[in-house]
Amino acid sequence: MERKVAVRRQVRSSILRLIATAVLAACALTPSSWGQGMTQGILSPPANVRPPGLKNVGIEQRLNEQIQPSLTFRDETGKAVQLGDYFGKKPIILNLVYYQCPMLCGEVLSGLESALRVLKFDVGKEFDVLTVSFDPKETPEMASAKKAEYLKRYGRTSAAQGWHFLTGPAASIDALTKAAGFQYQYDPRSGQFAHATAIMVLTPEGKIAQYYYGVEFAPKDLRLGLIQASENKIGTVVDQVLLYCYHYDPNTGKYGAIISRILQLAAGATVLILGTFLAAMFRMGSTVARNRPLTKDQRATTNYVR
Repeated sequence: MERKVAVRRQVRSSILRLIATAVLAACALTPSSWGQGMTQGILSPPANVRPPGLKNVGIEQRLNEQIQPSLTFRDETGKAVQLGDYFGKKPIILNLVYYQCPMLCGEVLSGLESALRVLKFDVGKEFDVLTVSFDPKETPEMASAKKAEYLKRYGRTSAAQGWHFLTGPAASIDALTKAAGFQYQYDPRSGQFAHATAIMVLTPEGKIAQYYYGVEFAPKDLRLGLIQASENKIGTVVDQVLLYCYHYDPNTGKYGAIISRILQLAAGATVLILGTFLAAMFRMGSTVARNRPLTKDQRATTNYVR
């Protein structure tokens, strides 16, 4: 029995080493494909590496930065507002998107709404949400449609007064994105924006307290961030795990070569791991069988053959 347990431990250790090797290999191989072009799709490089041609795209954390209250926008009804109209009472979740984004912006909004639905805190009661378009061409009508969509998903009546969808002029957008460290780039050929994904938690006074990256957000972390922000506590710089949205082709619905390569690497690693696991299980079974004591009939047969 002890030998059997030892063999199982050895197999488990081998599998873990193989998985680690596969992950490291994927990490090592992925950057080499970046330079071969990023024509369309999504990319998730390390924080300190930006895709070729997109050196102005990313998110620079500016904790404790004051968002200018006098910046003017229009809400989903077309009413002129200032960001300061939403300051002073509750912590705020700020997320920067553009409503016609064919890719990650919808994922960010969906991820945010999913996290908010889990929270016991209610939008409009314990905190507010500001969703601001960074495309100056977008209109309050687009904002209104997005608000209706996500309020329906969220399903809490208080949210109508607490989740605001804004559009605005280029000057206000530039000032807001600069203060938030949100760096993006417009591609005139595709008519789309290259951008990163994150949400920010602001104190009631409008200072940046925390950043959360990606398209999914842990409700417990978000809850803690809101509590700390409500007490005017500023978080610390976190590792930047960015997702880039760039050149997605809605006509073909295809991802770029970078994603294809990543998926190929992942598939290859999976096959390698499964193959090794099956081989190890077969080997372990053979070892256990060889070391298992012979039955009375087996010993008799062995003696007869001899």
